[in-house]
Amino acid sequence: MNIVRIDDIKDERVSIFTEYNEAQLYHFFEPNGGIFIAETPNVIERALNRGCEPMAFFVEEKAYDTDVVRELLSKLDVSAVIDIFVAKLDVINRITGFNLTRGVLAAFRRPALPNVADLLEASNKVAILEDVMNPTNVGAIFRSAAALGVDAIFLTHDSADPFYRRAARVAMGTSFQVPWTYFEKGSDYVDKLHQHGFKVVSMALKDNAITLASPQLKNHDKLAIIFGTESTGIKDTTIAKSDYVAIIPMHHEVDSLNVAAASAVTFWELCSK
Repeated sequence: MNIVRIDDIKDERVSIFTEYNEAQLYHFFEPNGGIFIAETPNVIERALNRGCEPMAFFVEEKAYDTDVVRELLSKLDVSAVIDIFVAKLDVINRITGFNLTRGVLAAFRRPALPNVADLLEASNKVAILEDVMNPTNVGAIFRSAAALGVDAIFLTHDSADPFYRRAARVAMGTSFQVPWTYFEKGSDYVDKLHQHGFKVVSMALKDNAITLASPQLKNHDKLAIIFGTESTGIKDTTIAKSDYVAIIPMHHEVDSLNVAAASAVTFWELCSK
């Protein structure tokens, strides 16, 4: 490891943290993958435990001297060539639009994602995120999935990236614990779920919906639960192909929950029991 002191945020050695947006990082090594930035010791530790390859760290000077950060850095391969950039907080906070959380950032190479078919075969209870574009919602769904017994998560390509910095932070790093992957763009994923033996449940406000506590939802070994974007919900074509449409009963004329809250209720009812 190389400890490097940084006094100027424009120092090109920290450009990976300062000059690239999420989309640029995603395609950084294209066609051979990209980079993601993780923040907070907890998230970074879970990324390391996942086997993600660290490239560099950017640490606030006072945080560098804490036991938490030193213990985190002790997990690194001592033979690896990794730069540990250390700077005062006022230097790091000059990154436009940035507010450092818990004193440490890390840049990782993006790991290869599981094959869709392999992950479906290895799973029984799965969640599908159809065009869920808000990274905070995606992160919260991952955290609930990890806590409440979901085996894997599958996303359509218009969904937010679970490794996106905000998503991973909200997820408390569980996006590095719950296996996940993307369906192929444009693929008929409901048919694929059926081919792998799943019964498919769309969570949607429809006249033919059954309640989440309905017994028929509990009688399947392999269950796939679909959540849609908050603006338009699940696509009608997806709902038409689903085996069930389900709702969470509401009070006080509230028609629905935020998708992240709805996922937690659903996972508790269908996956954790």
